[in-house]
Amino acid sequence: MNLLPRLNEDMKQAMRSKEKEKLSVIRMLKAALQNEAIRLGKAQLSEDEELTVLSRELKQRKDSLHEFEKAGREDLADKVRNEITYVNLYMPEQLTEEELENIIQEAIQQTGASSKADMGKVMGVLMPKLKGKADGALVSKLVQKLLLS
Repeated sequence: MNLLPRLNEDMKQAMRSKEKEKLSVIRMLKAALQNEAIRLGKAQLSEDEELTVLSRELKQRKDSLHEFEKAGREDLADKVRNEITYVNLYMPEQLTEEELENIIQEAIQQTGASSKADMGKVMGVLMPKLKGKADGALVSKLVQKLLLS
């Protein structure tokens, strides 16, 4: 996947087309990836590590969006919505709810889970498979729903 070359190209394109907001988000993503590489002491991040950084950045923005909407700050909420759109460009395609339910059903059968108490086992099997492909809160909600049915 190595995102840095793609981010560099997109950054040049954003500069040429004078897309300030997109440029800002790309620079932020590059910095986050480079900081993570430095923190881990690596020259280059693996695809999985890049995905972890992107997921973290996306989650931070979603949390901020929720807080801004709660506080009635539509100006800031709009800015964060645009940032989320740009970050999503670099994320893998998200799974549909139906695809998620099928994967969750397989994990429930695989772990032999039968009650809500087994949710940790199911989530432990699911999250590595779904990393970056589904929102953790949605996965958790669906697991609960399927374990109770």
